[in-house]
Amino acid sequence: MDAPREKRSRGCYTRNVRRLIVNADDFGLTTGVNRGIMESHQRGIVTSTTLMATAIRFPEAVSLAKETPQLSVGCHVLLVDGTPVLNDHEIPTLMEDSTHSFRVKLSSFAGAAVTGKIDEQQMEAEITAQVRKLQSASIEISHLDSHKHTHMFPAALRAMLRAAEKCGVQAIRNPFEPLVFAKFGTWKRSFQLRLLSTLRSNFRKALDRAGMKTPDGCIGVAVTGGLTEQSFAQLIDALPQGTWEFVSHPGYNDRELDQVRTRLRDSRDKERTILTSTAAKEALDRAGIQLISYREL
Repeated sequence: MDAPREKRSRGCYTRNVRRLIVNADDFGLTTGVNRGIMESHQRGIVTSTTLMATAIRFPEAVSLAKETPQLSVGCHVLLVDGTPVLNDHEIPTLMEDSTHSFRVKLSSFAGAAVTGKIDEQQMEAEITAQVRKLQSASIEISHLDSHKHTHMFPAALRAMLRAAEKCGVQAIRNPFEPLVFAKFGTWKRSFQLRLLSTLRSNFRKALDRAGMKTPDGCIGVAVTGGLTEQSFAQLIDALPQGTWEFVSHPGYNDRELDQVRTRLRDSRDKERTILTSTAAKEALDRAGIQLISYREL
């Protein structure tokens, strides 16, 4: 019998099967988020997570990661809606005026990035500093992604690719979700998916040139903040062949989360419940989908 046909998949190789990385973003954000991510890995289907270098519960997350070596840990790069590792004067074009924080809104970042108002070398320096902070804490970084998917924009992607090469990181999230999944989200999310899909082709070409590993794309972006058990099962059933990443944000909606600027609150509880449910595991089994982590790319 012939071996299964192997095909090229924009930065990685996959066979004619369906494989899924389930990544939990925002590791380190709060103790409740850390707890939710660990539970979703230990009792559920989460295989990877991404750690925020300047999050308030960064030390706790590092400790948990070291106690859980089977969990693949990447860096959740912050270029918007957060604080930097470097000093303000080192990265002035990334900063909101008169504040010690990045621009709050993604639209503001995008406008500045596409018009050349953000210095790419400053972005590269900040991304490198965030990655190095994790590495200095003895975290073996499996991959990079970014808060609000800022690396979908060419200038940020170029900076991230240079930082990844400098730091020895070999995999990056492909943040683009196939348009077939747009119907599962709100009209606003669906519109954003269609608008941003124009960046997809150049993104893939850039990763190919850099020799960077990446999944075929993401799922779950359109339903972020509104995931249900039903929509999860529908996403899994519709998953194309190849290697994909499911983007998730499990956690606990507690008092500490009230002190954090985030639109994802009740949804973190709901996602944690779904990701640790028997129904989610059964949906993957029925579809014959293999769970992997970023380390296995």
